[in-house]
Amino acid sequence: MILWAWSRTVSLLIFSILAIPSVSWSQGKPDPKLIEGAKKEGQIVYYTTMTLDQSKQTVDRFEKKYPFIKVTLFRTGGGPLLNKIFTESRGGRHDWDVVVGRGEMALPMMQRKLLASYPSPESKMIDEQLVDKEGFWTAYYVNSYVLGWNTKLVKREDVPKTYDALLNPKWKGGQISLDTEAYGMVEGLKRAWGQEKAIAYLKKLAALDPVLKRGNTERVQLVVAGEYPLIIAYNQTIQRLTSRGAPIDWLPLEPAVTQVNPVMIGSKAPHPNAARLFYDYILSKEGQEELRSYQRIPVRKDVEPDPPRLFRGFKYVIENPEDYKDFDSTVKQYLEIFKLR
Repeated sequence: MILWAWSRTVSLLIFSILAIPSVSWSQGKPDPKLIEGAKKEGQIVYYTTMTLDQSKQTVDRFEKKYPFIKVTLFRTGGGPLLNKIFTESRGGRHDWDVVVGRGEMALPMMQRKLLASYPSPESKMIDEQLVDKEGFWTAYYVNSYVLGWNTKLVKREDVPKTYDALLNPKWKGGQISLDTEAYGMVEGLKRAWGQEKAIAYLKKLAALDPVLKRGNTERVQLVVAGEYPLIIAYNQTIQRLTSRGAPIDWLPLEPAVTQVNPVMIGSKAPHPNAARLFYDYILSKEGQEELRSYQRIPVRKDVEPDPPRLFRGFKYVIENPEDYKDFDSTVKQYLEIFKLR
């Protein structure tokens, strides 16, 4: 695992979405000049961390809509993808046009001047807190850390409703499943509460002896199987099984730390017009509705999540992609608190 040090501070805002107003926005036709430029380029190279099957579906639909553009798709994890981009850059190669990755990838790429500014017209329908003011990234989808529980083991009325309630000694001794790499949750709580309060809380949580295991999907499946009564994980991962009738449900501990997964364009993209066309497409209503069909959480105001509670009706704190000013320190603190090294 490679750790990065960050140097830019961006304010972290907390807000509550109680209702979404009706809107009349409809995606307009792309700029004819953009279309003409994209036709001449004829292709784009797309790097992503999103699952291969979903990324391939997005690419196929884009190519059907714009048959004059061929998309070369490359998918891998966040760390390996960032390493690939940096290695290519050091070698003077700039093959990629568009990247969709994890939030923590944005700042190191910006520091190395690897991102182009592009204020997409589609960003008008996305909350400004999910769009970089300088246009270097826009949220493509989000996910929030929430508290899940096995509905056969824990009655709804007994589920902790707050962060403090989760510290009840009754949940001590392997009752809570926690990710070994939930660094994003830590960073979000530090921004919401300040470092001192966040670290103090995590130490109290660690004293409950939660079960530490990597990943979300497998941990959620273990909760469904009755291995643990409680879990802190992404809401969309839990909701997939909740929607299928599995004995698991979730609620947000407010403020719920919400991660941004941004889309970005290369500063030396070999196909800049086609890149912008693809960028606009995945942020359009059509693209976001497609994203929703993958059971991911869209960011547009006119595209409801499925179900809406995935990103509606609770207070959350945005883990801004540029908010990692000292990620090395966050990782070190997490590993020490939970005795992971």
